[in-house]
Amino acid sequence: MKRILFLKNPVLDYAWGSKTAIAELLGEYSPSEGPQAELWMGAHLKASSTVVWEGKTLPLSDLIARYPDQILGTAAAKRFGARLPYLFKVLAAAEPLSIQAHPDRNQARQGFERENRMGIALDAPERNYRDDNHKPECICALTRFWGLNGFCDIGDILDYFARLEVSSLDDEQALLRRGDLKTFFESLMTMDAARKKRVTAEVGDLARVVEADDPVFRWISSLQRRYPGDIGILAPIFLNLVCLRPGQAMFLEAGELHSYLEGTGIELMASSDNVLRGGLTSKHVDVPELLQVLNFESRQLDILEAEPVSASERVFPSRTEEFALSVIDVKDGDTHESQKHRSAEILLCTAGRLNLLEEGGHQSMVTRGASFLVPAAAPVYRITGNGTLYKASVPR
Repeated sequence: MKRILFLKNPVLDYAWGSKTAIAELLGEYSPSEGPQAELWMGAHLKASSTVVWEGKTLPLSDLIARYPDQILGTAAAKRFGARLPYLFKVLAAAEPLSIQAHPDRNQARQGFERENRMGIALDAPERNYRDDNHKPECICALTRFWGLNGFCDIGDILDYFARLEVSSLDDEQALLRRGDLKTFFESLMTMDAARKKRVTAEVGDLARVVEADDPVFRWISSLQRRYPGDIGILAPIFLNLVCLRPGQAMFLEAGELHSYLEGTGIELMASSDNVLRGGLTSKHVDVPELLQVLNFESRQLDILEAEPVSASERVFPSRTEEFALSVIDVKDGDTHESQKHRSAEILLCTAGRLNLLEEGGHQSMVTRGASFLVPAAAPVYRITGNGTLYKASVPR
């Protein structure tokens, strides 16, 4: 298990996906027939990548189960068991994703066991916990990328309501003035359907009058057109609204309420599919469970920039033991050389044309959309040519 293996990756077709971004990355016909939301690179049991090994096409999850020490490395296999600890994605959002949060490790384990005892099928639409793992994640923009991430300052929330002169949320604004962000949010999420309809209509109408003044109001108007009557259209007021430039990233901790609104990005996360939704969706919403996992502390959003570790590689700050994200830029005449000691790496080419050189003289051409797995047991590899790769790895 010392050879580099090229991956064939599943594409998930959620309704909010783009018909062009992933198709064009993979060099396929664009626009695609239906929305293509996520390209998964990894070994999650829901949709594992496949590899060709000894003449047979196998799920990567099966190959890792067979050779955990050689693929993951002894230390990572001991720490995480015989499974890849991260899931690497291309996410292409033409429409907003649901407002959502992810549980921490203990919440995920307890929730998964509880729903198993209740006999809820893993693929049931009402299932909250589809595995027992937490899901910290990092998103790095490939295009201009709009998102919401974490509760913003209470004073800023009150300022936005004052600018709109909202009259239908006096009780909720009183809660904010007392500093009670949790009860404010719970009141929004649990109001009856008739009042929710009145509130969203008022806020949407007021936002349209002033939408040119602020992107918060423009997004409220946009969300109201897509999801009339959904209280989630207020999210740009109480969550941090951010527009990442290509190459910028942000991290999402467990319990942070968030939504990706528009754009294409590289996403890297712990290998989990646990999502608790709160709005802007036709899927299952479980408000009581969402309230149990949320972090209700206001915070300033940190925009991450990759930091150089060599002439060709920059790494984003990592806040978790499962993954690290880096970007490799190679220009004509340059050579990127890998570290000698490492865990399993997955690399995706997003631009250019590159040569992958393995020990023993084996060479492979890597073009846009190609991805490959480098097992821990593989010798040092080198990359030449002209192009860009994003790399998922396990921090040492």
